Amino acid sequence: MDIKVNKNTVIVFDLDDTLYNELDYLKSAYKAIAKSLEPNHWKSLYSKMFSLYRCKINVFGFLADAYKTEMGPLIDMYRNHQPDIHLFDGVIAVFDAIKAKNGKIGIVTDGRSKTQRAKLKSLNILSYLDTIIVSEEIGTEKPSKVNFKAIEKALPASKYYYIADNLKKDFVAPNALGWKSVALIDNGKNIHFESHAYMNPENLAQNFIIDFNDFNII
Repeated sequence: MDIKVNKNTVIVFDLDDTLYNELDYLKSAYKAIAKSLEPNHWKSLYSKMFSLYRCKINVFGFLADAYKTEMGPLIDMYRNHQPDIHLFDGVIAVFDAIKAKNGKIGIVTDGRSKTQRAKLKSLNILSYLDTIIVSEEIGTEKPSKVNFKAIEKALPASKYYYIADNLKKDFVAPNALGWKSVALIDNGKNIHFESHAYMNPENLAQNFIIDFNDFNII
């Protein structure tokens, strides 16, 4: 997919399951929790936690019962640990190409400020980003137009793109605002995988890609 970029182009990305797999954040958090509860035997506990998750059994309920503790601190650890996560292949090459053409890069993501910003720091991409919109900080979540209008206010331009993964909520607002929308197809590890239920024109992205190697920044 060709994208022509110049100083009047803003390319905005979702974060979770767009720049990296959110499942890897979950794994990272589970490992941190397992290490805190069983420092010497954390791998077997982590294995059980991940199996419970895959079987849709409440992991935090299991831990609270097994270790006679409250769920609150465990959930806080999940949200506030320093994540060990990694970008999808091709992301940095795309970012470098955008910057080489004097384009701007933004993030619009739903979630808690501390959690989402820790992810961005761990991914080591803060130096590329011209603005970051986190739902908790702005007070609205996608599909609200407010989050995308905040991008337009922060980065005035003639052309906007939004690249994301979740058809349920990601593309409703940018489509309505006249942005170009691009969906990254689920690689089989996405947390949200109900795209088949949102194939109506309001929710659909205008373009689909398999991975970041499908982009050609010109």
